[in-house]
Amino acid sequence: MGEIEDGEADHITTDVQGQKCTLVCECTAPESVNGKDNLPFLNAVLKNPVCKLYRFPTSDNKWMRIREQMSESILSFHIPKELISLHIKEDLCRNQELKELGELSPHWDNLRKNVLTHCDQMVNMYQDILTELSKETGSSFKSSSSKGEKTLEFVPINLHLQRMHVHSPHLKDALYDVITVGAPAAHFQGFKNGGLRKLLHRFEMERRNTGYQFIYYSPENTAKAKEVLSNINQLQPLIATHADLLLNSASQHSPDSLKNSLKMLSEKTELFVHAFKDQLVRSALLALYTARPGGVLKKPPSPKNGTEESCPQDPPPQMRRQDSIPHHSDYDEEEWDRVWANVGKSLNCIIAMVDRLIERDGSNEGGGGGSKDGEKDPSLVDPIITHPREDWYEQLYPLIRTLKDCMGEVVSRAKQSLTFVLLQELAHSLPQGLMLTLRRDIVFSQALAGLVCGFIIKLHTSLHDPGFLQQLHTVGLIVQYEGLLSTYSDEIGMLEDMAVGISDLKKVAFKIIEAKSNDVLPVITGRREHYVVEVKLPARMFEALPLQIKEGQLLHVYPVLFNVGINEQQTLAERFGDVSLQESINQENFELLKEYYTAFMEKMPPDYISHFQEQNDLKGLLENLHQNIQAKKRKNVEIMWLAATICRKLNGIRFTCCKSAKDRTSMSVTLEQCSILRDEHQLHKDFFIRALDCMRSRQTQGALSESDDPETGCLTDNKPTSRHFYPVALLLVSSHLLVVWLILSLALLLAKYQ
Repeated sequence: MGEIEDGEADHITTDVQGQKCTLVCECTAPESVNGKDNLPFLNAVLKNPVCKLYRFPTSDNKWMRIREQMSESILSFHIPKELISLHIKEDLCRNQELKELGELSPHWDNLRKNVLTHCDQMVNMYQDILTELSKETGSSFKSSSSKGEKTLEFVPINLHLQRMHVHSPHLKDALYDVITVGAPAAHFQGFKNGGLRKLLHRFEMERRNTGYQFIYYSPENTAKAKEVLSNINQLQPLIATHADLLLNSASQHSPDSLKNSLKMLSEKTELFVHAFKDQLVRSALLALYTARPGGVLKKPPSPKNGTEESCPQDPPPQMRRQDSIPHHSDYDEEEWDRVWANVGKSLNCIIAMVDRLIERDGSNEGGGGGSKDGEKDPSLVDPIITHPREDWYEQLYPLIRTLKDCMGEVVSRAKQSLTFVLLQELAHSLPQGLMLTLRRDIVFSQALAGLVCGFIIKLHTSLHDPGFLQQLHTVGLIVQYEGLLSTYSDEIGMLEDMAVGISDLKKVAFKIIEAKSNDVLPVITGRREHYVVEVKLPARMFEALPLQIKEGQLLHVYPVLFNVGINEQQTLAERFGDVSLQESINQENFELLKEYYTAFMEKMPPDYISHFQEQNDLKGLLENLHQNIQAKKRKNVEIMWLAATICRKLNGIRFTCCKSAKDRTSMSVTLEQCSILRDEHQLHKDFFIRALDCMRSRQTQGALSESDDPETGCLTDNKPTSRHFYPVALLLVSSHLLVVWLILSLALLLAKYQ
């Protein structure tokens, strides 16, 4: 990659108005911002850094030093492999649940067989892709030339960290990070029929118009079914574990331990019962009943109803049936209410028994001497207290057994009914529905890899900032994506993919845990509707975190996307095409950004807010951004600059994306960096263009003479062709220079080859 040894540097100098200005030197030594202790953690996710050092004059003729660093991330491949493994596990579990759905009528059974055939094929495809990714041992990022390779579909394009560290003579040293990555999109799938935004809308419209052979469930109901199934799979083993711990405490005759075990059991059981307080479960049970042969529901025998007699409880109020499912006259809708309520009743009986046992234990210890004047008649004493040291285990075991039996019946019925809901989603439009899921998984994988990289970098650089850490667990983090895609041809489909992929990041939460070994790579858990990324920190870094984060509180992110096409294709789209997609995306995401700002102002402490408002005029910036979005101005780059400024002031994570994260992305990032130097660090106004040109130069040695200055318009024969990118950058400022640039470029090429 053209690196040189540490300590070596080749300087580029330019003589400007009699001043010698050192502009560039190149090295490979990474820089630690928060001390060497954090470097192993950062180096675990970054590799192959390329650094450049600059020195620019300030407005008062002093010097600022800038260190620019670009690094690759091994998360480009690690996150997709983690995610694909999770998908395979989830899909295998779903396929098994479909097989265990029980006996169905011929129509539904044939649908199930067809679904399982296609689902097994998809699982095999995911397994093949995972196998191929595991063989990748070369580069730690996917180049743009590989974006059409099927085996690398899940890997983001050109994922890099672009970092600028400013040492200013007047201000405190500052660090500015931007994650650059190709727009998350399914390039191998193609964009002939559009991207995810259009395809999902069309797919949903088709589902609404299905015939009698399917039962329509809205996307919200389908997502709810997946959520309830996930909760069942998580809570059932937890409840069983806490029930066993309760019995263990009873056998040890420990009142304190018994109380703690009961508290945990009660909390998990209440969550379990609450998961079924939904009309969807009731309607799904009815739908499954009608799909059985002859409409006969084959269910396991109910446990004894002794709990209903000993702990009476009113059944929950009856709910309305889903309109799309016909009522069956032989189906007893109240039966589910009774089965479901038995779990709560069993828990109440356990609570009552534990209270009695503990109360009895206290009275025995308090009055253990002899009889007093106020002693009760033995004939009136409760039979269970006649033995001062009765076996608590024997008293609780039948109740625990009943709780498990009731819970088992609820789980059996609920899992089958909700799996039947998922069967409807899968059965419709095979294989189009599964291909849409594949496309969404691909786009999401690319977006998630960038997000995890950005989160870890942000955590590393802000670990010693108490305000940031408080914001992290109180409000969450804003994640701002700057899109440079045009609304023309294939890039429309890319933008549609990107919009859905970034929106899906709302399903992601982070959890910070202490690393128990040298392996600090993140781990992903969860399912398609809800992911948790576990970020591992070394012990010394973990101890610096607030208590809420150390206790495992989930940390949420709020992704927003603002797109402004800037290339020549966008000029064609604005004059002859349609830019409504870009306008709607920007408007929707402005509302999300505004919601985050409102939550930030409401949840953060007043003292922090007052200090924050003194430093940042965020309200004015938001109003300005809204006005620019509403203005519908051509190539309005003010939208990008305002959104980026707001993100930085809100301690957010910045992303810049174009088709391949090369030309447009590099032009935008370097322009942003020079603008920051001018606005925040008093870069001399006469050196703005020279600094911009220096950052964009690929030349790493030799001297730039005055004839090589792009402002003079003179170009030497040995000048790298990359210098011609400079006029392209002006397109970020004005689209009217496009024609001039094309004519000049053509003239230069003709002169060169004549």
